[in-house]
Amino acid sequence: MASKDHARLDELQRDPYPLYARAREAEGLTFVPELRAWLVARDADVREVLRRADDFSSERALLPDVLPSPAAQQVLAKGYGKRPTVVSTDGAAHRRHRAPLNQALSAGRVAALVPYAAEQAEALVDAFADDGRAELMSAYARRLPGQVAGRLIGIDPADVPAAVHGGYRAEQLLFRPMEEDEQVAAAEDVVALQTMLDRYIRDRRAAPRDDLLSAMVAALAPGSGEPTLDQRHELVSSFQNFLIAGHLTTTALIGTTLLHLLSDRRQWELVRDDPGLIPAAVEEAARYDTAVQGFRRTTTRPVTVAGTELPAGATVFVAYGSANRDERRHDRPDTFDVTRPLSRRHVAFGHGAHGCPGSQLAREQLALTLRLLVRRLPGLRLDEDGPRPVMRPTLIHRSPEALHVRW
Repeated sequence: MASKDHARLDELQRDPYPLYARAREAEGLTFVPELRAWLVARDADVREVLRRADDFSSERALLPDVLPSPAAQQVLAKGYGKRPTVVSTDGAAHRRHRAPLNQALSAGRVAALVPYAAEQAEALVDAFADDGRAELMSAYARRLPGQVAGRLIGIDPADVPAAVHGGYRAEQLLFRPMEEDEQVAAAEDVVALQTMLDRYIRDRRAAPRDDLLSAMVAALAPGSGEPTLDQRHELVSSFQNFLIAGHLTTTALIGTTLLHLLSDRRQWELVRDDPGLIPAAVEEAARYDTAVQGFRRTTTRPVTVAGTELPAGATVFVAYGSANRDERRHDRPDTFDVTRPLSRRHVAFGHGAHGCPGSQLAREQLALTLRLLVRRLPGLRLDEDGPRPVMRPTLIHRSPEALHVRW
């Protein structure tokens, strides 16, 4: 993608909502060159596409925006090849990848994780509570979800920072334009992450534990012998994907929620003065500015959506973020209001077969974060002396680049 094209894509990704509004009012679907896809913008159409998994394949759900340079690809060749994961599979293959995730993210296991998450959150706030100001994305929002995902997966806490870093670098390599030397450095970080994950995979085959690593190894590489090289490639891809999904999107949800609560001081004060509003605030935040704005789907045969005829092989971008602002589904959709009646009528966590299996864990982390901050930092506000918050140019985990606050 040329630099001029990427600049237009960045602009769209930082604020896609005006495009969504136009697309919801247009006849049929709107083709968006920056996305290289037909935009599915209305709530009813989004739900229809997500229900029709046989007609709309997930195989190319995460199409990269950037092709790594030959030098970066040479580095990546030393690591583990990309394989289909739970995000990019359909039918029986998707169910095979999803089953161990459903088990690991069951209501009981999520509830058992919450005390650990609350303990880690408290420690993070302890580190800056006396300072009077902080940059919350780096000091909190980018840390807690990684710690929780690491605990769930079974990664040693000492390895979690490197695992989180590797996840960010994998995303940068495929979605951000970088100079070749920076691409090579990012590729080296990705290979380091893959090597770490492979070490954990082989360790769990030798000595299983009660964690997601062991469950995934048992599900995707059944048997008792050493996993084959192909099985190791598949497992590394799956864990790399889960790491990114498990912490980047929750980081985004926490950061964006705090941004909107603090941007409208009355919303923060409502939650601070009545923590009983927190469950509704979690759902409103997820609806209003969805972390995962959408995924691509590819038509498997000629289909018609919203009156638009699409051939086999056409790419659509299924915009959860647009559906959640659809006037036909939500009253005053462009207003952030924590006093709305508690509702999960949004599609912030997807819909149908590919609905997010970690949605409850994400909700729990956001809820405990809000309970903690209204208790520990009731005077929290945006730092008027700090830079104005700017959204990251991404539709995969929409969040502020930084969030400077004081109290």
